[in-house]
Amino acid sequence: MAEKTYERTTQDVGNILAMEHVNVTVPDQALALQFYVQTLGLTRDPYMMVGTDNMWVNVGEQQFHLPTRAPQVLRGLIGLVVPDLNGLKRRLERAQPKLSGTSFCCAEENGHVSITCPWGNQFRVHAPSPQFGDMTLGIPYLEFMVEPHSALGVAQFYKEIMQAPATWTPSKQGAVACVQVGRSQKLLFRETTSPIPAYDGHHIAIYIANFSAPHAFLKERGLVSEESDNHQYRFRSITDPDSGRPLCELEHEVRSMFHPMWGRELVNRNAGQNIFAYAHGRDVFASQGTHVGGRS
Repeated sequence: MAEKTYERTTQDVGNILAMEHVNVTVPDQALALQFYVQTLGLTRDPYMMVGTDNMWVNVGEQQFHLPTRAPQVLRGLIGLVVPDLNGLKRRLERAQPKLSGTSFCCAEENGHVSITCPWGNQFRVHAPSPQFGDMTLGIPYLEFMVEPHSALGVAQFYKEIMQAPATWTPSKQGAVACVQVGRSQKLLFRETTSPIPAYDGHHIAIYIANFSAPHAFLKERGLVSEESDNHQYRFRSITDPDSGRPLCELEHEVRSMFHPMWGRELVNRNAGQNIFAYAHGRDVFASQGTHVGGRS
């Protein structure tokens, strides 16, 4: 009997184990609560940042961090997976009057919902599907705009320096670098000929297994922007690993597996619960499809 063979590379996740949060500042916490929690159906973290000057919003195993300052806008778009697109559409319809006079807008497009937040951040919201693995609530990808002839160098940076699987795909619309993050997340860098806004300081947080080797490379080239503590450092310039040419500015909050926040269990509510169709014992979101729908 022939020995069964497997394609082992399909199980590789690389050095970046998770993209944990996206940090964009907002000028109005009440309006942020209306959009992120009431409209998107996400959950304000009940334990951390519970004051009026910052809010952490849980979305599955990821978060949005929303300190109060002038608004920041990610130069690209944020992919979301939510368990119930129909419930989201109903919330979006109800939110229209409350978010009028802002940049908020939404539209259904090709099986997903495109949403612009009150300050201009772009979201593409999907229902769970095999392309996102077993994720039923979370941030499966972030897509950033980069200048022409940058995507290949970006892919090489993540592959060689951050030790993450990365690919480069050419196309007439602009090449795309795709970086694998853990089991079910990706960072995408898409070339565009459209003007790219100036970088405003928004950042992402990642956890990596080999913490020291990327740091040594970045430190040698003067690219470490902050030595936070023993478990964390930051960099903000993605450069061509051969030429050193700057390709994209995006601050990374890089954390080790010893960071105290690694593996923290996040509280997520079942956004389908409401007083008109309440089900006892179903307040907490369950990732395996046991949440209750109903009017949300």
